[in-house]
Amino acid sequence: MTTTATTKIKVPHVVRGRLVWGEDTEYLSRDFGVPFVTPKLILNELFPTRAEPGPAFDVPLSEIIDLLVETGQQLSLETNSYLQESLEMTLQVSQLPRRVIENTFQRPSHFLTREALEYRLINTFGSLDVLDGWVERADPHGNVCRVRAFPPRLVHMMAGNSPSSAMASIADAALCKAVNVFKMPSADPFTLVAVLRTMMDIAPDHPVLRSMSAVYWRGGDASVEGTLYRSQYFDKLVAWGGGPAIENAAKYVAPGFQLIAFDPKVSMAIIGKEAFATAGTLELVAELAAADATIFNQDACVAPRHVYVEGSLEQVDHFCALLYERLGIDRTFASAVGPKPPSDIRESVDGLRFLEPDYRIWGDYDGRGLVVRSPEPVDFHPTNKTVNVIAVEHMADATAFATVATQTVGVYPTHRKVEVRDALASAGVQRVVKLGSALKHSLGSPHDGMYPLHRMVNWVADDDAE
Repeated sequence: MTTTATTKIKVPHVVRGRLVWGEDTEYLSRDFGVPFVTPKLILNELFPTRAEPGPAFDVPLSEIIDLLVETGQQLSLETNSYLQESLEMTLQVSQLPRRVIENTFQRPSHFLTREALEYRLINTFGSLDVLDGWVERADPHGNVCRVRAFPPRLVHMMAGNSPSSAMASIADAALCKAVNVFKMPSADPFTLVAVLRTMMDIAPDHPVLRSMSAVYWRGGDASVEGTLYRSQYFDKLVAWGGGPAIENAAKYVAPGFQLIAFDPKVSMAIIGKEAFATAGTLELVAELAAADATIFNQDACVAPRHVYVEGSLEQVDHFCALLYERLGIDRTFASAVGPKPPSDIRESVDGLRFLEPDYRIWGDYDGRGLVVRSPEPVDFHPTNKTVNVIAVEHMADATAFATVATQTVGVYPTHRKVEVRDALASAGVQRVVKLGSALKHSLGSPHDGMYPLHRMVNWVADDDAE
């Protein structure tokens, strides 16, 4: 990536493993409206037709893992010039500070190892054989069937709130042996290309690379999406994004063309009365809640926006005061001062200030954090380090506020998760964690209620049933 004399960022495309430069089309980044230019988009060059197999369809999985592991070893910000360049460009379009973005580049070292990749595959598929070929099975009646997790053809609509998501999506695409077109996000049209360029240096003509194209078009452009999002070219659309983006993607669903949606989610936390055992315990719980709530300055699905606390109003108010203090500090993936709350939050909170004692406010609109205690969830969407705290009589009462849009629920103390997890799951929640660990994931666990790799592949049967 480079910048032109007029300060427009030059963003190259990757077309089936080849780097393509050009300044044919100009766009604006999502958050700051920074101009960037890309090559001309020629759709029929992005993927092979169904008349020919994908380049990686029959590449041994062990070889693909070798490439991913070596790529992971090369993705060090200290030595990788592509990531260094990507970082400087990302700083021009992202609201996150340099330190937080630098820290996100360290995350792939945890999942791009041989042990991590193989563990995830085995947890998802039961074995690696089903990805490499046809696995024969016999049912209780003696009928024989050969099954393969066949490589799919995928379009990926990428999220732009974390560079590490680009690295994870490339790994998923490679493990599936898929034919892939990645739509880069305007909030980060850099990291995908940086990772692919790193892979090009390792193995320039590798079948995995020839299976991948990374390009940009403005989201919702029907002239592009109306062509690509069709079953004659692709099997599935893997979509990350906000409500309007997912709604736009859903309209293309048709027989033979599926949507795997990582749609917008919100998260919450539930805190039991044990938090008030001692002053030190309450301080610790406030710290854990703040650590979760400020992930990427709350621009992450896993960051809780509503916190339900089992206790009296006096106790809950004490917690709110401590929570507010902990929101305004620097963390690995958060800054002490983040973007200021939007106007709808400011207007709503200004109105609530007149409704004490039912409502109480801690903090201001300076980006250091804002806590709103209310008798029930507020009717605005808390964001930009805004946390809504609700007092409940029993922890179980909080489960009534969970919905299918609730992704992660952090619980304190940990042993009380068993009291609420079934009710939360019934409400549609996909993940229950101990408070303070919302960003941490156990390898091989489900995401958004599914095993993504299991959904991405095409399950095909060669059946000899009598």
